[in-house]
Amino acid sequence: MPAPSVAASARKGRRPQGPPLDDPPAPRRDSTVRTRRQARRRADAVLLLMGAPALLLLLLFNYLPMAGLVAAFEDYRPREGFLHSSWVGLENFRYLFTGSDTWHITYNTVLMNALIIAATLVCSLALALLLNEVRDRSPRAAKVYQSAMFLPFVFSWVVVSYFVLAFLDADHGLANQVLKAFGAHPVDWYSDPGPWRIVLVVVAVWKGVGFWVVAYLAAILAIDPAYYEAAAIDGASRWQQSRRITLPLLTPMISINLLLDVSHIFHADFGLFFQVPRNSTPLYPTTDVIDTYVYRSLTSLGDVGMSAAAGLYQAFVGFVLVVGANWLVRRRDPDKALF
Repeated sequence: MPAPSVAASARKGRRPQGPPLDDPPAPRRDSTVRTRRQARRRADAVLLLMGAPALLLLLLFNYLPMAGLVAAFEDYRPREGFLHSSWVGLENFRYLFTGSDTWHITYNTVLMNALIIAATLVCSLALALLLNEVRDRSPRAAKVYQSAMFLPFVFSWVVVSYFVLAFLDADHGLANQVLKAFGAHPVDWYSDPGPWRIVLVVVAVWKGVGFWVVAYLAAILAIDPAYYEAAAIDGASRWQQSRRITLPLLTPMISINLLLDVSHIFHADFGLFFQVPRNSTPLYPTTDVIDTYVYRSLTSLGDVGMSAAAGLYQAFVGFVLVVGANWLVRRRDPDKALF
């Protein structure tokens, strides 16, 4: 009897007889993993290409110059180079630390940086809180104020030095004109070191506070508004909201910024301490810091070894300070530590 056809079997509802059909091949896991790896590599290559200019600058100006630290232990002669200059060991450091000005310039550097860090932190937080209040009432006015505060940050120290000169010039400065108008004697500001600690702190805060106001304002805007709504329902004032909500939530950012500032406390802003006082010799008791001292030693005496020793001294102390400060912060609250 002949076997029923496929069509007849289908009409009767039975599965047609025939060779069993093979299941479709499952996709290979290896090919999927390989495809993902290739996509990740392409994405990483794009990111590396975008970061290549910054990495190149970092290599050229931060890492390659580290080879010159060997000059701190040599009697460096430009004609002989790093490889053939005579080795003097710690002699450059002995000369640096036995100098009559070393501890004074170290004191100036640490004190002035500490004052600038503290003043900038307080002013930037206060202005960021005030600007946030203005933004809630008039966003357009807040943008104007924010731009006005940020503008000095883009000025070079040369430009800032001329602004300061316009105020403090002995003959035509605005400060002396005001003093004369009130019957007081004019002051030769560039010969009197007394007021210059205050002058430098004010100038540094005026120039740098705009950047930190923008940074802290961005952090404030990232805070969940639900916190403020709940506090307002409970009857908290705007000052209580700032003190109990805003400032505590900004603490991690403040801690990291302070740690970074502490790492640079032995590195003074050269433009601030050299350009603004116009390298006036009578002001050295107040304005002379490690960086300006090293600059004068290098340009006047050509002492590369001592200059390299001072730079290594700054870097080592800054490294110790940031590691120690980070250790203290980590013991108190690991979430607020830098690393």
